[in-house]
Amino acid sequence: MLRRVAVVVLDRVAPFELGVLCEVFGTDRAADGFPGYEFSLCGPEGRPVRTSSGFTIIPDADLTPLETADLIAVPAHPLDQPIPAELGAALRRGAERGAYVMSVCSGAFVLGEAGLLDGRRCTTHWRYAAELARRFPRAQVHPNSLYVEDGRILTSAGTAAGIDLCLHLVRTVHGSDAATKLARRMVVPPHRSGGQAQYVEAPVPRRNDAETLEPLLTWLMTHLDAPTTVDELAVRVHMAPRTFARRFRAETGTTPHDWITGQRVLLARRLLEETDLGVDAIAGRAGFGDAATLRHHFAKRVGATPQAYRTTFRTPVKI
Repeated sequence: MLRRVAVVVLDRVAPFELGVLCEVFGTDRAADGFPGYEFSLCGPEGRPVRTSSGFTIIPDADLTPLETADLIAVPAHPLDQPIPAELGAALRRGAERGAYVMSVCSGAFVLGEAGLLDGRRCTTHWRYAAELARRFPRAQVHPNSLYVEDGRILTSAGTAAGIDLCLHLVRTVHGSDAATKLARRMVVPPHRSGGQAQYVEAPVPRRNDAETLEPLLTWLMTHLDAPTTVDELAVRVHMAPRTFARRFRAETGTTPHDWITGQRVLLARRLLEETDLGVDAIAGRAGFGDAATLRHHFAKRVGATPQAYRTTFRTPVKI
């Protein structure tokens, strides 16, 4: 269920990251068949806040909507800005009752101050990742990920990665059809592969042996039904297996096995939503081999059985 959305703004909030949340969850597209949300822009005491660009915005509520929101989202804010105690408490209460709690870019520091990153996987803009890890040593910071989902705590990297995370949440709650059509409406890709490493400023020129793995990732996306090993992938890109594994993690933020499994689950979701194929056929087409393996990985990553997922999302969103 995702119906009520509360976005928190503090002084010097970043307008682009705030705009991403407003565009996805605060723009009423119900007349076109998109899901609709009760959207609240919240701030301590509801007082005006000055953005990092210098203009002022006025929230339409204090922190009260956080108590019933299905999603609490925090856009980017300055790293050196302490959060009000009442905000930290409200964020913790939201997480405890099972609400989604999301940050965009440096908004992760607000979640960290609230204690929500302890023992959890998370990310932020690559420029701030080391500081996030230093300030919150119990957090498991993944600096190369575009976004990270750990239970119902979601964090994204900088700026446009917030769009990726928002679309991921729409896909999780409303299905791939809704997310894809929303991405088309926003004129953005529905899913980006790779990680932040491709955007990090390189201190030295890129060497000939340090090319991106994007061609391999693209190839994998069209061969998910075929069994493969790290050794075989390493041969394809002319690397030693251990070198390839290190390069793959540096570029995607995860292992080859984990990345491929995630892509296979995404393919299985689309097939469950868009086709009448049985679970056995989907397992074969998605590269899981058999239905039991598909059910295991699907339940682990999606939190539902393939049949239950199909029952929920089989009816497409009409747009």
